Formats: sequence, structure tokens, C-alpha cells
Amino acid sequence: MTFAELIQAVHNRPQHVVVPPLWGQGRATFGGLVAAMIYEAIRAKVPTGRPVRSLSITFVGPMQMNEPVAFEVEVLREGKAVSQMLGKAVQQGAVVAIMQGSFGASRPSVVTVSSIPAPAMKPVEECQELPYIKDVTPEFTRFLAMRWGLGGLPFTNNPSREMGGWVRLRSDVSHDKVTEAHLLALVDAWPPAVLSHLKAPAPGSSLTWTIEFVQPVANLTTHDWCLYEAKIEHARDGYGHVSAGLWSPSGELLAISRQTVTVFA
Repeated sequence: MTFAELIQAVHNRPQHVVVPPLWGQGRATFGGLVAAMIYEAIRAKVPTGRPVRSLSITFVGPMQMNEPVAFEVEVLREGKAVSQMLGKAVQQGAVVAIMQGSFGASRPSVVTVSSIPAPAMKPVEECQELPYIKDVTPEFTRFLAMRWGLGGLPFTNNPSREMGGWVRLRSDVSHDKVTEAHLLALVDAWPPAVLSHLKAPAPGSSLTWTIEFVQPVANLTTHDWCLYEAKIEHARDGYGHVSAGLWSPSGELLAISRQTVTVFA
């Protein structure tokens, strides 16, 4: 199933969605897809005219593949301009992921500050692609293309604080318009930046994730390359704190991300 088909499944059968192993990330489902599906379940309950401003996700446990998952949504508060929402992914009676979302209509303001500029990066055609290699790279990477332009690949003993390059979907043949659900997948496609510091393969995953969106979303399709840059702010005791940004090909800021990641080495 493609990304688009799984997102549609959330709308068609929110109480019974089954993710195939093709979207695996180790023993769990790819976190960017998990977040995108919960987001879609939440968005369906939000009044029109209130785009998402911020999401906060906690990965409570691994979402198993080939097992039904249900999506539950609660309206925490609905004000004149802002809706505060809570979404859960539940599998076998246990919560596997929680998302709190803030959706807000635009309002007049005298405050206008330009976005953080995109970092300098080599052209996409000059960057090394991370290929999908069965039983070596995560299964979900068959659906997302990443080209390295900054920092090191995972497990290459590269001490850089930065990691980044270009990313896009490569699963859907149609030129679908990019939505916030797509941006969630593009940002989380990248491995935790701390993994490049390791000399040998070891597990690593997101524990918590906060992401903010610049509205309105730039006019992009799923075939456009987006620019990603992550920076390690601190790492010790098996946890890393990483900030990141995602920009359009023309340098428009799309999303601002912060993750706490775990590394088992």
C-alpha cells in the first residue's frame, strides 16, 4: 500500500487500519507514517479554516504491522479561533502513540518576522542517495528518497552535529499536493542524527516529537525535493535532543521540528 492509500484507509475505516510490513522500521511501523495517520484522524474532526499550527507526539510503544490499529480523537477545547485536539493510536487495547494538536485560524497582527532561511546545500543531483537495500536499510525507505548533503550516514563514526540533505516521496506515481501529513513523513524519514556518531549498527528511535508548521503550506507536489537539516543540541545517557527544519526547493520554510531520541549504544 502506498502512503496515499494508507492515509485514505484512516478516513475509510478509522477503527480498523492494517499497515503492511513494507512500512516497517525495525520491529515497528515507521514513525512518520504513524504520526501522519493520527494527524489525518484528528484533522477530520477540526472545523474548516483552522490549519494545524503545532503537533506534539509521544511514541508510547511500537505499532505492530499486520495488526489492526484504531484511531481515537477527542476535542479538548474549541475556542473562537483555536481547536485543541487529542488523538490516539490504539492496538490490542493498548495506546501505542498519542498526539496533541493545536489548530488555529489566522488573525490580524502587527507582528511579521521572516522565516529562518534555508541552509546552504549542494544541489540534489550532487548528493549521495541512501538506497533501499533489503534487510539492511529500514523497509519504509523503499517509499522515501533521501540524498545526503550534510553530515554522515548512520553508523559511519562521523562526529558532526549536523545531518541533512534532500527528501521526497517516491511511492506515489501521481503528483499529489503536499499536505501536512506528507511533511510529517518527510521530516521523520531521516534517521536520528546521533546515529552517525556510532561505529556499528545499533537501534535508535524517536521518543517524543514536536513539530510546527508554517501556514499556508507551500504549493508543492509529492515529486518535489525538500531540504532538511537537523542539529544535535545535546546527547548523553542514551538520549539525544535534535532540532530540525524543512524547506521547499525554493527555500520557503515548511516545518520546524524537535525530537528527543533514544539510542541503544
